[in-house]
Amino acid sequence: MTAIFQSRELANVAADRLKNYAQPQRLMILSHLLNGEQIVGDIERTTGIVQPALSQQLAELRRTNLVTMRRAAKQVFYRLADDDVTLCVRAIEAMFGSGDDVPKALEQVVLPAPVASAVPRRPIAAAAFARVE
Repeated sequence: MTAIFQSRELANVAADRLKNYAQPQRLMILSHLLNGEQIVGDIERTTGIVQPALSQQLAELRRTNLVTMRRAAKQVFYRLADDDVTLCVRAIEAMFGSGDDVPKALEQVVLPAPVASAVPRRPIAAAAFARVE
């Protein structure tokens, strides 16, 4: 991995990408989509962003590949485009959203959740549940 300070091109790409997150209405939409796929009406109701501003912001988020959409009958559903977008929005929320301990919040965003250890099971043989006569 190349550090951003080592590459002007990488710095330009990162700065352009960050500009897409740096608009308040878009950030609100992205934050709401952390809850999963949403229809436009729910996004409007929850964020308070009304048409046509909502349509403009969703179009920009689609254009910059931060969200994807699908249609089902007359409904249009939006979701975050990929895990990278999800990680970035979660990190932004950790840094600015809750007012909690930022390093701890970021650690929870970046580090994977511990995997619960599986409890070993004994195989069940036919004799274990059937009466053999």
